[in-house]
Parts: sequence; structure tokens; C-alpha cells
Amino acid sequence: MNIYCANLPYRSRDEDLAEIFSEYGEVVSAKIILDRETNRSRGFGFVEMSSDEDAKKAIEGLNGKEFDGRSLVVNEARPRAQQ
Repeated sequence: MNIYCANLPYRSRDEDLAEIFSEYGEVVSAKIILDRETNRSRGFGFVEMSSDEDAKKAIEGLNGKEFDGRSLVVNEARPRAQQ
């Protein structure tokens, strides 16, 4: 399952995101989205977990949890809208 995670601290790295989600199960990938022009974090990212059950536990456990002074917004990622 692919998970959307927002309100991340701007200094967070992919490894930090993977670490907090790994408490709930196996993380397949974790990617913080970067601004194309500045190459700085845009404050959100995506995590893919191997098990839907673990992903749901992570969403429940991490949504609203404070991480580095910011309250995380965590939910199931929606497919990208067609442009």
C-alpha cells in the first residue's frame, strides 16, 4: 500500500521517513518529494509498505503524531489526477 505523509519537517530525509514507518512493518520505499528548482523538501512524501495491514496500522499510529515539532498528516495515497 502506498501512503501519503504530509507536514514533514523540511530537513527530513528519505531515511528518516523510512525509520518512523518501519516501527509498523516492512518499508519497501520511502521518498520525500523535492522541489525541482531548489532541490529542497516540499514537506511531504510517500511510503510504500509491503503489507496493507501494516500500512493501515502505520496510518492509524502516525496520523497526528508529532515528529520533530510538527504534527504529521498520514493517509492512504490517492492516484494522481490525470492532466
